[in-house]
Amino acid sequence: MKRFEDPRLLVGEGQFIDDMQLPDMLHAVVLRSPHAHARITSIEAESVADLPGVVTVLTARELDGKVRDIPRRVIDDLSGVELPEHPVLARDRTCYVGQPVAIVVAENRALAEDAAEHIEVTYESLTPVIDLRAASEDDAALVHEETGTNTALRLRLGRGDVDAAFASADHIVKGRYEVPRLSAAPMEGRGLIARYQLQDQQLTLWTSTQVAFKVKRFLAQTLMDPPRQLRVITPDVGGGFGQKVELWPEDVACSYLAMTLQRPIKWIETRRENLLAYHGRGYCGDVEAAVRSDGRILGMRCHILADLGAYSLNATPGPPVNAAKRVAGPYDIADVDVECLGIMTNKPSTGPYRGAGGPEGAFFMERTVDLIARQLDLDPAEVRRRNFIASDAFPYTTGTGLTYDSGQFEAVFARALELADYEEMRRRQRERREGEPRLGIGIATVVKASGGQGEMRNSNARVRVEPTGEVTVYTEVSPHGQGTETTFSQIVADTLAIEPEQVRVRHGDTDMLPWGQGTFASRGLSVGGSAMYEALQQVRQQLANVAAEHFECTPQQIDFRNGKLVNAESPLQAMAFEEAASASASGLECQVEFGLPDNPFGFAAHVVVVEIDPDTGALQFVRYAAVHDSGRIINPKLFEGQVYGAIAQGLGQALGEGMHYSPDGQPLTGSFLDYVMPRAKEMLPLRAEAMETPSPTNPLGLKGVGELPTVACPVAVVNAVLDALSDTEVRHLDAPVTQEKIWRAMQPQT
Repeated sequence: MKRFEDPRLLVGEGQFIDDMQLPDMLHAVVLRSPHAHARITSIEAESVADLPGVVTVLTARELDGKVRDIPRRVIDDLSGVELPEHPVLARDRTCYVGQPVAIVVAENRALAEDAAEHIEVTYESLTPVIDLRAASEDDAALVHEETGTNTALRLRLGRGDVDAAFASADHIVKGRYEVPRLSAAPMEGRGLIARYQLQDQQLTLWTSTQVAFKVKRFLAQTLMDPPRQLRVITPDVGGGFGQKVELWPEDVACSYLAMTLQRPIKWIETRRENLLAYHGRGYCGDVEAAVRSDGRILGMRCHILADLGAYSLNATPGPPVNAAKRVAGPYDIADVDVECLGIMTNKPSTGPYRGAGGPEGAFFMERTVDLIARQLDLDPAEVRRRNFIASDAFPYTTGTGLTYDSGQFEAVFARALELADYEEMRRRQRERREGEPRLGIGIATVVKASGGQGEMRNSNARVRVEPTGEVTVYTEVSPHGQGTETTFSQIVADTLAIEPEQVRVRHGDTDMLPWGQGTFASRGLSVGGSAMYEALQQVRQQLANVAAEHFECTPQQIDFRNGKLVNAESPLQAMAFEEAASASASGLECQVEFGLPDNPFGFAAHVVVVEIDPDTGALQFVRYAAVHDSGRIINPKLFEGQVYGAIAQGLGQALGEGMHYSPDGQPLTGSFLDYVMPRAKEMLPLRAEAMETPSPTNPLGLKGVGELPTVACPVAVVNAVLDALSDTEVRHLDAPVTQEKIWRAMQPQT
């Protein structure tokens, strides 16, 4: 079944933030810091406010006592100093290039842009802290002098006797890795419209977000004099990928301005602003594995540094915790010691980006597994087989404290190898002659949780059956490309035996439900869909009661078949779904709350075959096989689309993407001329399949798929490149593995 959402979007009938126009609307432009670290000695903006068309100029001085900083998230089991909260506008210092310093509001955007250029800010440069490893040293310059350290987060996980495991090992395999900062680069950047209605004392915020309910909750906390009513509405969203899970300084400032000026305020982010505002990834990892001669991993030590940036947004601490917990991957490792340090730098805040710690942990583990195979002269596929968690060991608790609910790792892996013609590719590799393209085979086998942590695993939903027979679902899940309207309609249609066209799915409005979370951490179906499914069961029971009373039988005898309710013991007794629905003049309705008891874990096996030109370093894909165990699949077409999209982003990380900074903190990748996104020609012929192991954690048996391929893809590609270079002295290359980097690695070492 194709997505219901697409026809409207493909013909240009979608409504995104910048499509919206409100009467008497003003436009905001943000003036941002050009310095990575500087003291603000003065801001001269009074004359700018008098320019034609300019309504006001906002600085931190006007916000003093009116708004709080962006609230941070508190995670148990973490130690370290508190990472400072992000100020709405910079007060006495700026701590990264792009930090908001002032906001100009004018009658149109062009006037606001021109006026912003006339604001005079005097800066006194301070020493920037840019390099992650250097920032973690005791004698490093400090991002925030008052903290006394750049280490803002510390997490230690493990079990067993790691020292004993290393003492008994036949080999010690070590690796040092880096994962670059990345931009989510959604097609639609951030944007908002804030409107305050004095007569109702209601602030309405239309915003391109993944988390309307969280924005509402945090905005109410940040405004010191919040409105009596606060409503957040999410229209169509052109991609999020984790970037849009935050309350942003622009949300707070423009909401305050709308209340103060009592006119609607629109702010739309430029692409450069988007690239400078927020990143994912940015990690260093040092891994040691204690290994037997047959490749069996006895123990592991892992030290992770996570670049947090200069301030904490709400979701900033989440990915480092995920990376530390998930670094063991799908392997049965008895003794584990993992330490993760979150380090402050003079760069923008980091947070979730598709995978949210999973790709980072997988990169460290999967590169280490390949290094084990290389050092011991073993097949990397065989090393993985010998270390997989056995199918009869579930539920399995890892050395970092995660509990995997179910899986069939060996079967999924075997199918991926078969799809890639693994043995044939190895034969071809052995027969390659000098001067021919180098053949490399890369593997990644990874896990990924769905649902999030703590309160994120809770959801609520409302299902209403109108007297006309139309069914309306109200969900707190806020989609941005997941096809939620389609999958939810399918579940409703299957449960009630009606057509999907009879179902309407409503989302993206905080007035629809009392509370919610949003769409992130692959929780859309596993959590939000489960809540809807539970509500459906109660609505189904209400309808069965109506039919049973009509037929004078028990509700247990009622079947739902082809748009009818039928007495199973007397099939001639049947009534149309619409007839049962109309039994109540006001319709039938049920609202439920659902809590996911534990995370379901998906599993993926990716096998990549590449050819590398020995003269130029140019890379070409020969095969790409990807098999995913994402639990029960609701819509195979959407599953395929999620896999393709996630692999596209993984290829970006593997081949070209990366936010790079000069030593003084200036971004070197501030536009798509420098930040190398994957293009259509880089997309490859993909063999993708699903194997279904239903999860016991939720009623639909779901595990999530949207992030899983992005966890596997980058390291699978890097493994393929290093496999092609296995006859050189090069043991490791960090992503992105650009053509130049590959070419230089092939040159004779002097």
